[in-house]
Amino acid sequence: MRTVSTNQAPAAIGPYSQGMIVNNLFYSSGQIPLTAEGELTGGDVTEQTHQVFKNLQAVLTEAGASLDTVVKATVFIADMEEFAAVNEVYSQYFGEHKPARSCVEVSRLPKDVKVEIEVIALVK
Repeated sequence: MRTVSTNQAPAAIGPYSQGMIVNNLFYSSGQIPLTAEGELTGGDVTEQTHQVFKNLQAVLTEAGASLDTVVKATVFIADMEEFAAVNEVYSQYFGEHKPARSCVEVSRLPKDVKVEIEVIALVK
């Protein structure tokens, strides 16, 4: 088991890591729209989702994985009415690769953000 940590994504804001590798699988913690410096990305759910993917790409790279090796994604959104906008951004990052996915509306997310995404990926 190995802990994954990179300064290219926001540091954990609690007692957890950015991700863990077990055998050949990487499990990310949920990424929210914070910059690597820890600043909240303002704006709408589209802008926030782009920042989440920037963070996911950073931790995946550090783990030796990529969006192309993601096997499962879990998307948490604060408002299901924004599903189409999140889905549009999501599809820009995954393209033809379509990992398994769950998407749930939650009553609240850390720092009152609009979206959080976690992934499981194969390590190269």
